[in-house]
Amino acid sequence: MMFGYTEAQIASFGMTFGIGAFMLYMLFIIGQLAWESKAGKFGAFVIFLGLGFGMVGFVAKYLIQWVMDIK
Repeated sequence: MMFGYTEAQIASFGMTFGIGAFMLYMLFIIGQLAWESKAGKFGAFVIFLGLGFGMVGFVAKYLIQWVMDIK
């Protein structure tokens, strides 16, 4: 126990909020790449689609878990 939290609680917090914050930072980096490369609207869409698609699976996993826990 650290500060009254178990290891599982700390790991759960890190996997949701920690990685979520990291994903938001990655979106900022992708947007910066699109801006600096002057990619245009379609180019920015392709950059976000290609580089951001991996994050969709991570978010989908938590949404599926949330939906299954409700039922």
